[in-house]
Amino acid sequence: MYSYIKGLLVEQGSNYIVIENNGIGYKIFVANPYVFNAQKENMVYLYSHIREDEYSLYGFVTIEERELFLKLINVKGLGPKMALPILATGSISGIQDAIERENILYLEKFPKIGEKLARQIILDLKGKLAKSPVKGNDDTSELVAVLESLGYKMADIKRVLPSLDQTHSIEQNVKEALKLLLK
Repeated sequence: MYSYIKGLLVEQGSNYIVIENNGIGYKIFVANPYVFNAQKENMVYLYSHIREDEYSLYGFVTIEERELFLKLINVKGLGPKMALPILATGSISGIQDAIERENILYLEKFPKIGEKLARQIILDLKGKLAKSPVKGNDDTSELVAVLESLGYKMADIKRVLPSLDQTHSIEQNVKEALKLLLK
């Protein structure tokens, strides 16, 4: 299993790139080949798809994109060739949000995704995707994680976050947040 490859981008197709590394050209299927720099060195995160009749490499700009791809291909009825166009036409946060909100219409806009498969994606992935709902420092994300582990909903947590003093310790902010959440 490969994790990533660094090399010179020598060819771009409609759904693939060719990266040359140590004299070998690797054909890598990607969501959008034009985000990579032509004739320059690129770093591409990889997924190796191996079957008895096929050995393919799939490439991604970020680790987060690869992780979402891996979760999508674990959905029953959704393979790599169907997951790649989802990443090509949707943003990571948009896809995650659609799954969490059970937005079937958003998922149906992707190629070859009908209502049945959209429902299967939601069934298999809702609540299992990495969330980054609150941008902030590590203390804020740690505070959010603590409050979520105590069973509070993200909407309630977002409501009380602005009221907290970020200069206080995490322990003080948890106590204060709990007081505000109980009101």
